[in-house]
Amino acid sequence: MSVDKAFRDMVRNEIETQLKPLRDLVSRLEEGTSDLDRLRSVAEQLAPLASAVGPLFGVAAGGGGGAGGRGGVVRRGPGRPARGSVAPAPTMAAAAGGKKRGRKPAAEGGARECAINGCGKPSRTKGYCAAHYQKLRMLEKTNRRPSSWVDYAEPNSVEDIKLPRGRAAAKALAEAQKNAG
Repeated sequence: MSVDKAFRDMVRNEIETQLKPLRDLVSRLEEGTSDLDRLRSVAEQLAPLASAVGPLFGVAAGGGGGAGGRGGVVRRGPGRPARGSVAPAPTMAAAAGGKKRGRKPAAEGGARECAINGCGKPSRTKGYCAAHYQKLRMLEKTNRRPSSWVDYAEPNSVEDIKLPRGRAAAKALAEAQKNAG
């Protein structure tokens, strides 16, 4: 029986040495879960404050915190938002009165007309339709912008100009460059 007892002690010692790292790991995990429990209790205490302040920072107010929850943070997938989705909260720059982008609002609902007399197309940028805005950009680039072509001109208030083409255009550009420089 002494051989049997010695064999059992030897096996027990071998198992103990093999299980010691595992036991250490389990004890560290238990310590970590106690930290997680403390964090969870703090989060539960802060939940009323987060639901009150969260919308100011773009965080959706909600229960959250479930098995698959993200703590009330709503993230959208890649690509465009779905039709009919709620618009995001205004950013801090827009709320502070920063420069607004996009079209100037029309006086009575519908889209404004292009600033060029007789064009009739809806304005897109700076009071001009897409075609006349490209013409305006080209005129600015070549230092030939007429003084009547102002930004956000009233609809049908600016006289269109006919630009030369071919050799005449090249001569006009050369002359504009010579007068500018």
